[in-house]
Amino acid sequence: MAVLSHHDAGTVVAQTLLLLLTASSSLLGAVVPALAADPPFSCGPSSTAATQGYAFCDATLPVAQRAANLVARLTTAEKVAQLGDEAAGIPRLGVPAYKWWNEALHGLATSGKGLHFNGAVRSATSFPQVSLTAAAFDDDLWFRIGQAIGREARALYNLGQAEGLTMWSPNVNIYRDPRWGRGQETPGEDPTTASRYGVAFVKGLQGNSSASLLQTSACCKHATAYDLEDWGGVARYNFDARVTAQDLEDTYNPPFRSCVVDGKASCVMCAYTGINGVPACANSDLLTKTVRGDWGLDGYVASDCDAVAIMRDAQRYAPTPEDAVALALKLGLDIDCGTYMQQHAAAAVQQGKITEDDIDKALNNLFAVRMRLGHFDGDPRANIYGGLNAADICTPDHRALALEAAQDGIVLLKNDASILPLDRAAVASAAVIGPNANNPGLLIGNYFGPPCESVTPLKGVQGYVKDVRFLAGCGSAVCDVADTDQAAALAASSDYVLLFMGLSQQQESEGRDRTSLLLPGQQQSLITAVADAAKRPVILVLLTGGPVDVTFAKTNPKIGAILWAGYPGQAGGLAIARVLFGDHNPGGRLPVTWYPEEFTKVPMTDMRMRADPATGYPGRSYRFYQGETVYKFGYGLSYSSYSRRLVSSGKPNTDLLAGLSTMPSPAAEEGVASYHVEHIGPKRCDQLKFPAVVEVENHGPMDGKHSVLVYLRWANATAGRPAKQLIGFRRQHLKAGEKARLTFDISPCEHFSRVRKDGNKVVDRGSHFLMVDKHEMEITFEV
Repeated sequence: MAVLSHHDAGTVVAQTLLLLLTASSSLLGAVVPALAADPPFSCGPSSTAATQGYAFCDATLPVAQRAANLVARLTTAEKVAQLGDEAAGIPRLGVPAYKWWNEALHGLATSGKGLHFNGAVRSATSFPQVSLTAAAFDDDLWFRIGQAIGREARALYNLGQAEGLTMWSPNVNIYRDPRWGRGQETPGEDPTTASRYGVAFVKGLQGNSSASLLQTSACCKHATAYDLEDWGGVARYNFDARVTAQDLEDTYNPPFRSCVVDGKASCVMCAYTGINGVPACANSDLLTKTVRGDWGLDGYVASDCDAVAIMRDAQRYAPTPEDAVALALKLGLDIDCGTYMQQHAAAAVQQGKITEDDIDKALNNLFAVRMRLGHFDGDPRANIYGGLNAADICTPDHRALALEAAQDGIVLLKNDASILPLDRAAVASAAVIGPNANNPGLLIGNYFGPPCESVTPLKGVQGYVKDVRFLAGCGSAVCDVADTDQAAALAASSDYVLLFMGLSQQQESEGRDRTSLLLPGQQQSLITAVADAAKRPVILVLLTGGPVDVTFAKTNPKIGAILWAGYPGQAGGLAIARVLFGDHNPGGRLPVTWYPEEFTKVPMTDMRMRADPATGYPGRSYRFYQGETVYKFGYGLSYSSYSRRLVSSGKPNTDLLAGLSTMPSPAAEEGVASYHVEHIGPKRCDQLKFPAVVEVENHGPMDGKHSVLVYLRWANATAGRPAKQLIGFRRQHLKAGEKARLTFDISPCEHFSRVRKDGNKVVDRGSHFLMVDKHEMEITFEV
């Protein structure tokens, strides 16, 4: 491979964001001259339905009443045609066709008839992949990203470039296993983090209007206990996840509960996998009893694509297609991603396996959501989101937000002798080496559309250093062949060496799990050879969705600094460069545990969270894992020195519990008396809340954003209690030398509770310890 030299700043001016964004906008172009089409809608002033006075067109009526009125007017054939993600139009009633499946994981993604970029708009803002965004531990950032994506989706709809506004996102599954190919799509391994991410993103995506109108509809996926693609011949389509009631309640379900209860998500998607012998999409305990019953879903339940067909074809749970359709509809599913229910529902009715009432129940849920989106109120361009158009896509604010998200998520893992940040004036030349240095597609991970712009790490560095020489070193992240000698020679002749290595969608993606936690192919030997040849310690930047075992780099003094930059989105290269050269102080923290390669001996099919020392099972996640780590959950360095300490705390008014005359005696478990949270009740739970104050100080030398993480520790980790549990976090900007006091609202029912083996949440009497770093404060929960 040839070595390329670059002796000017080119089009990327890293010092000035505005200049860079203006220059970069020409790379792909958000808007091109074209005629906008009309958005699909019903009940316009001249429509038959409106002129006939049909109730479903009367926006003053309750949504449920309007939906029922429309469904009652449909023929059986028209009803069945609504049961797939491509719902047919109903011309006689003026109802347009509708595309239910649209992706908005970290930006609008091309999805066939759902969203398309071949009209007035040719691109959309591409934010960092979720695993990196989660590392910011910042609810406000997550909300603003969701809001921006929702605005862009509504703008596309108004321009006629979208046939639907139901966005099947976010993915709030727990990232239990570091080998999972889709871990990059999730907020990490911690239920509290994933829950708060889901709430913030959903609220942003659906709109924060006081009106009932949704900006878009958010669908939280994939319920539940899903984090396996294809491991050792076991595929997600036929995997039966054996999950305890304890793990379901305290690990797998909380993010979905929060999505629905707190985020008010209008959709939940069920996973392919089985749960204790029952396919998720035919699991009435999950879909009907829990999601719609206990959590109060106001919306619809969707299947993952072809999940209904898989129930019969791969899982052999239903003997015929008609049985699979009947089971799904009766047990809580409303719509099938695919055509299977559309193909077989009519026959299921004819065979008496379902009734039209079963179909009507699903359609009422579906049309209610479409009505909440304003599709039956006349031209949607007249509603509160009607003014959104091409000018609201790839805006300067959205581009700046993509950069902010990438910067705030980047995690500094190693910085020996404070080699970072680099002084641009002191860097005469730089060697940029690695297959991930100049690959625009790699930046955006999976589920993507055309980005507004694309700044690779190479271009980012070129904005700071005049003499930049580039060598890929490998043809791709697979790195089965490496130009080691040439890379070492380049390193030896350069002032500084920056290595951009890691993974790609060839190693981790939907349908593909990793077999190893090491860097692929010859990457490790290439990095080591370059480090040995370089004049000074090299800087290693890892672009990956999930964790890698880089113990060799962590312990090698010739590797001076390590950054994890995830898949950082369209502005990723600039974000990395700004961190490297000190224009941004890194403050990201790992949202997952980084395990050693030895962890790959643990079967991915073992769903247990808690360790079993008797068999050598190490457990999973920072809450239960008993083993060595490469880097711990929540780890992250900074160019500043911060201190954090608990300075005060209230206490729960447990006198409230003394009056619970109808509450049974506390249940004893291993000698500890506990109160059932459901018996305490919502009112008393609210009254038990108290504040805790954390003082955080930036001792300098740089300003920066810093995330404070507050944990709870029990008096012991027996009876299935976690070693510790994150209960709160806050992102705070602090100038050098600045001090701030952050107040955290502590809810004993939520934060002190644990889940017993039977799935019941209880609060133990006795000592609980609030933790910030190594500083603790004891809170006694006693009557």
